[in-house]
Amino acid sequence: MKISTLSIGDELIYGEVADTNSARIAASLYDLGLKVRQHLLVGDDLGAIVDALEILATGSDVLVVTGGLGPTGDDLTAQAAAAATGQELLLNEEALAAMQAFVGREGGEFMAATRRQALLPAGCTLIPNPTGTASGFILTLNGCYLLFLPGVPSEMIRMLDGTVLPFIRERFVKKVVIGTKVFTTFGIAEAEMDRVMGDLPDSNAGLALAFRVSFPTIDLKLRGEGDTAAGVAELLAGAAATVRQRLGEFIVAEAGATLDDEVARLFRETGVTISLAESCTGGLIAKRLTDCAGSSAYFLEGAVVYSNGAKHRLLGVPEKMILQHGAVSAEVAEAMAQGERLAAGSDIALAVTGVAGPGASEEKPAGMVFIALADGEGCQVREYGFSGDREQVRTLTAVTALDWLRRYLLTR
Repeated sequence: MKISTLSIGDELIYGEVADTNSARIAASLYDLGLKVRQHLLVGDDLGAIVDALEILATGSDVLVVTGGLGPTGDDLTAQAAAAATGQELLLNEEALAAMQAFVGREGGEFMAATRRQALLPAGCTLIPNPTGTASGFILTLNGCYLLFLPGVPSEMIRMLDGTVLPFIRERFVKKVVIGTKVFTTFGIAEAEMDRVMGDLPDSNAGLALAFRVSFPTIDLKLRGEGDTAAGVAELLAGAAATVRQRLGEFIVAEAGATLDDEVARLFRETGVTISLAESCTGGLIAKRLTDCAGSSAYFLEGAVVYSNGAKHRLLGVPEKMILQHGAVSAEVAEAMAQGERLAAGSDIALAVTGVAGPGASEEKPAGMVFIALADGEGCQVREYGFSGDREQVRTLTAVTALDWLRRYLLTR
């Protein structure tokens, strides 16, 4: 089956808004065992939209279109769809009634501009919109189904899940059972993961393997197909066991959970308390810890100590040590962790200090980071050399610190 997608909007062309719709559509179709073969992005230009519809409809079985169904003058998708399919643009009474009902439920005023959204190609089939005023619609062109959805992501997702995917599943998807398992990894490169896991699909009929980079983690997705749910479950269970055996410590979470979720779970289960002393990350680690509900049970406090004076005043790091070794050093990282643990009375304390950039030197280049973890038995310090821009270095530092906490708690 050949599927294409088209996203419409000047805000997408100019990079003002990220096109998340096409990614969501592709991922949802992949879960059905279908792949998008091509995607096109055009602005709010009538001729460009018509051309795109005609080009993509040729050679495609399904074309999913998002955007351009709003009430303003630059929303031209319905007009373009009518032109491409040779239909007249008419007031659709069903769409008008749906809009009026929605506005009434929301307690708003039905404006004349909203009525414009009911002007749709003659003969189209409506796609209901439960969360907005713009109805979607279905047409055919050159034997291709054209499915039009609004560009607002929340509306698009509801209509995709509620109407579009069932429509496609009913007409094109083989009657097979599909199941998935997702593993989130950190610390292993995509190419190395592919090498390690490369023979897994070949040795298991009905199994597919995919990778998705979400910096700095990588998701490995197993998709199994079979005639029965039990057969697919057995296929995925065997493949998952192989993944765990081969990737081992690099797996930081499963089943859609995140590294942050896993760390939170381990803190809850172990009863260990933690405090933080952050310099180059500016509180990023504390944010990620406290984003998880219930973190007050184990996270006691965090100190953002950017200046040398703050390191000395709040954590007791000796001024002489900072002068001798510099704020970015193993010695200062250890003193920060020890000082924070003493000040907070926590079971463990984690400290980070580094050069995220700019402000680097030949001796201490951008990306040099020290992370220290102190507990009742002492303190460990590790040095890292991260690459990337300032934000990437900060993110890598935070994720590396969280992964260290995960590994530490697994031993408790």
